Amino acid sequence: MSPFFYYRSNRTVLYPLSFLYICFNMGPGSLILLIICGLLFCGAGIGLSRLISPSSKNSQKLEPYECGVPTTGGTWIQYNVGYYLFALIFLVFDVEIVFLFPWACVLRETGIVALMEIMVFIFILFLGLLYAWKKGALKWM
Repeated sequence: MSPFFYYRSNRTVLYPLSFLYICFNMGPGSLILLIICGLLFCGAGIGLSRLISPSSKNSQKLEPYECGVPTTGGTWIQYNVGYYLFALIFLVFDVEIVFLFPWACVLRETGIVALMEIMVFIFILFLGLLYAWKKGALKWM
């Protein structure tokens, strides 16, 4: 029997913390409790910051900030898509390097099979780099 139950005259009485015992038994209830606690924690933080933060409402607050210089023309500018492509390609190859580090740490234990697998992985990455180069995505504007 659980220490959270108390038997008295053929009735089961639960202690106040018995719900937590049931939820932390790593069932679906623990996931639900985690989501509820996370939402409550985030909501409390946002609500508290809105309550105690100073605020002023004026027309100057709604203007875009450009280092103290008044804006001229429209503030919605269209950027060249090449900048985004360059950043995404950098991000892809940067993340792939992160995958190579754990492999390099255990190379001696894994043997020749892991070496061949990583060679195929690097070859596929190289093909992606060649494709991006051929399409001109690596040229800076």
